[in-house]
Amino acid sequence: MLQNKDFSYQLYMVFQLALREYVGTLPFDELLEKKESITPFILEAVKASTEALGVEVSGFGIRDIILPGDVKEIMNQVLIAEKKAQANIIMRREETASTRSLLNTARLMEENAMLWKLKEMEYVEKIADKISNISVNGNGVLIDQLKQILVSQK
Repeated sequence: MLQNKDFSYQLYMVFQLALREYVGTLPFDELLEKKESITPFILEAVKASTEALGVEVSGFGIRDIILPGDVKEIMNQVLIAEKKAQANIIMRREETASTRSLLNTARLMEENAMLWKLKEMEYVEKIADKISNISVNGNGVLIDQLKQILVSQK
């Protein structure tokens, strides 16, 4: 260290070259997955060079991988696309389950007239909840028509 006044810059360069050697061999996704395995490789790669500088490196770690702006933007777009695809899959599953449920209900109603009538009454009740007034004008035929709709014929 006494013979080399610029040892910190040289140490920095040794680490930079070792990191670039490691990073250059991996695809981007694999690099992010193997972030923890960088440390042993770098320690071994810089060992001889740092000893020549009179420095012993006993530990090393990667805190963050900082991406250039355009790569970060691309990664964000990929993440958004993946999340949209996942949401789309979930929505399709729910739609399929809902359609199956409707189909099962329709089959049951087709097989059971009483169930069909109960469902009709349920819908009439829902409609009636939304109506505040009913004004009936006519000569009694309207009442008979309502009876035909609401009362089952035998």
